[in-house]
Amino acid sequence: MRRRQPERRAAAPTRRPSTRWLTLYARSRQVPASLAAALIATVAAWSLTRGTESGDPRTQVLLLTSVVAAAAVGLSGQDRALDRTAAIRWAPRRAAHVLFIGVLAGAVLLALPAAGDEPLAAGTLVRNSAGAAGLAAIGAALWGGQYAWTLPFGWCAVALFVPPTDGVTAQVATWLLQPSGTTVAGWTAVALASGGGLLYALAGPRR
Repeated sequence: MRRRQPERRAAAPTRRPSTRWLTLYARSRQVPASLAAALIATVAAWSLTRGTESGDPRTQVLLLTSVVAAAAVGLSGQDRALDRTAAIRWAPRRAAHVLFIGVLAGAVLLALPAAGDEPLAAGTLVRNSAGAAGLAAIGAALWGGQYAWTLPFGWCAVALFVPPTDGVTAQVATWLLQPSGTTVAGWTAVALASGGGLLYALAGPRR
């Protein structure tokens, strides 16, 4: 009699490494909760700015800042041991997270122009999104993700109340409201985006 050969069980499908680390990072950084908070902030800010004067850039700056501030909560995780492990290359993941926040804020402004205004110029949209995300990254590195929103909101508040002048200091303070092509505003955003992204990528959130 022939021996009956054991049946081979089908190998269970394995996740790709990229999908695995992405899922792990999203859970550790509370990305679903951050997206929900960003959605709520978007609706709230949009509702508050409806009916305002058309062409006022302050409404769009407020909307962008609200999205960045809400999404910035996920810049720190709940598992401190996971953040300290050297087995995971955190730096590129952290940098990608900051980039994601900037892209998310820009996408919201493109999809939902505040109060019916004309969309921002491409240069202004990129500048403001990148700079605001950099501010959130600096806040996370200094005070942790739960307080990362303070810098974007704080700078936005200053920009809304500083009188518009041609001085360099005033242009730095109000870079979010400056028209596209303003040199001082552009370099301010570059410094915040690159400096904040680098600081957060290397140092991580404060624990």
